[in-house]
Amino acid sequence: MGPLEGVRIVELAGIGPGPMACMLLADMGADVIKVDRLADAGLGVAMPDKYQLLNRSRKSVALDLKNPAGAEAVLKLVESADALIEGFRPGVTERMGLGPEDCWARNPKLVYGRMTGWGQTGTLSHAAGHDMNYIALVGALHAIGRKGEAPVPPLNLVGDFGGGALYMVVGLLAALLEAGRSGKGQVVDTAMTDGAASLMTIFYGMLGAGQWQDERGSNVLDTGSHFYDVYETSDGKHVSIASIEAKFYAEMLEKTGLKDAGLPDQWDAKSWPEVNAKMKEVFKTKTRDAWCEIMEGSDVCFAPILSLNEAPNHAHNRARQTFVEIDGVVQPNVAPRFSRTESAIQRPPAAPGEHTEEALREWGFDDAGLDALREAGAIADMSQAAE
Repeated sequence: MGPLEGVRIVELAGIGPGPMACMLLADMGADVIKVDRLADAGLGVAMPDKYQLLNRSRKSVALDLKNPAGAEAVLKLVESADALIEGFRPGVTERMGLGPEDCWARNPKLVYGRMTGWGQTGTLSHAAGHDMNYIALVGALHAIGRKGEAPVPPLNLVGDFGGGALYMVVGLLAALLEAGRSGKGQVVDTAMTDGAASLMTIFYGMLGAGQWQDERGSNVLDTGSHFYDVYETSDGKHVSIASIEAKFYAEMLEKTGLKDAGLPDQWDAKSWPEVNAKMKEVFKTKTRDAWCEIMEGSDVCFAPILSLNEAPNHAHNRARQTFVEIDGVVQPNVAPRFSRTESAIQRPPAAPGEHTEEALREWGFDDAGLDALREAGAIADMSQAAE
């Protein structure tokens, strides 16, 4: 199932953006074998395996990568793989004997995806960091927040998942297309700083044109304007308004009762705080549900601000099956959608090592090879522990 059916990927387990990228690829049909490490299986936030949703759609093997036999097993997997994804600091896989050159000696067409925060080069390339640090360095975090207040970290969506996972997927797929023509693999150096900076391209363009102030909360899209903001309702909930275009703005004024209020021109930036205050008063006069009855489905560019518990139950999300429930766990469905080769969640998240022998057999290991790994202490089958 899925447009990537037949593509084989080796994932050296990590946290955050690496698993997210591999989840997306596996949901699209790629056969991704997740290689967990024996010494620290279960990386990431501590919670039961069924809730580790970034690990869904693929099987897990547990290998001791510091054991020469374990490293050799990965190289054997590489021989029949199209790509490998790793998220270690620069130089770590080389020390394991699993660097790009080691892998290309076995499979010259292999695409080698490297996921890091700072990149493989640069003055910070060997430093530790997390999403917030990466987006801080490229100007993204500075731009997010209200005027006169501190920057607001946008969860870890911009660095880890936007600038990291999505750029890894794009780069990996592009490199696979090129490898199909040239017969040669290459490294996809995915730095979250690079990806987050790329996501900021339009804002750097607007800054250069003098159409963006380098002060958060002062611009069209950062809550500086009254027509692109969130508003509290009478029941303490919130709605979102994004009435940028003139015809949408006119409809918003009509539905809020402000059409004949003698407001200044929409694009008179000096008046934005004053109009924002009026709109705050208006939205506080009704509940969130009442505003939904007035605005939802119109061209106001409106949506209620839903909590994580509320979102799966919204009529639109139900109609598109944006969320699904698997094994009692509500989770986002696959994205994007394909008209002919449908993507699908292949399986629930696996416990580390749950499929060690099963998956290794599928990738070409025979009884003798498994016995050798077992005798060397390089594998462990954790299926019984998972039960």
